Amino acid sequence: MSDHDGQPANRLRKELPAELPPARPPAADVPSSDTPAGDVPEGDRSASAGLTGRDRLFAGLWPPRLTRAQLIVALLLFGLGFGLAVQVASNSESDGALRGARQEDLVRILDELDDRTQRLEDEKQGLEKQRDELENSSDQAEEARRQTLEKERQLGILAGTVAAQGPGITVTIEDTKGAVEADMLLDAIQELRAAGAEAIQVNGVRVVAGTYLTDSDKSVSVDGNKINAPYRFQVIGKPQDLEPALNIPGGVVQTLEKEQATVTVEQSSKIVVDALRAAERPDYARSSSQ
Repeated sequence: MSDHDGQPANRLRKELPAELPPARPPAADVPSSDTPAGDVPEGDRSASAGLTGRDRLFAGLWPPRLTRAQLIVALLLFGLGFGLAVQVASNSESDGALRGARQEDLVRILDELDDRTQRLEDEKQGLEKQRDELENSSDQAEEARRQTLEKERQLGILAGTVAAQGPGITVTIEDTKGAVEADMLLDAIQELRAAGAEAIQVNGVRVVAGTYLTDSDKSVSVDGNKINAPYRFQVIGKPQDLEPALNIPGGVVQTLEKEQATVTVEQSSKIVVDALRAAERPDYARSSSQ
């Protein structure tokens, strides 16, 4: 060892570590280690350094970059939402009349539904009784013939080929403004049928399952027969069911009164429906028993 190395100052310098390199700048100013510095242009590095996180998020979302699949999904979702909105609006409109109805009106509607259920139950019991009578009769051929004649009479009333009488109502519609149209009368017929009407005629024209109504020069035609106001419905059925069916909130009577027509309903123990229709023989259909 030389004298120069043996000096205390030189010996102390050898024992100390090498000088530390200067501190690196903050990470925000230095590109990521995964991306070489040469791959990022100097202009982009300076621009991105001046953007906030919100600006970067907005720049990534706008303008939108939609693929074809994303566009198809968006259209399908839009169609589904539109359909649901229309369905909700339709249900709200149909329930609006009942929502604003009085308590006594709601009770009457429930009674009408109960009566309709009872009629269906009575019809079921009647059919079961006919079946039992046919099965237990000693002369099944005679019993079958009797039931066939009874069924023919009932079908004749429904088809309008025979006259009928019984309890029911008479509905008179006065239309001084000429505002009553065929669809309003058709609504009345359908409401009466739903309430249990068994036979109907309007101004001398028998109404059957195939009856159609059309507008004709400020009047109405029923199966091609032109009728004029006042329109007079003669209906056979249970009066306690028929009249409330016309007076339900938002029903036939209220609709006609909005058109400034006057509706009168009268119950009677005897209504005669004597307008007849000729029996039509089908051109092609034949009974399978022939």
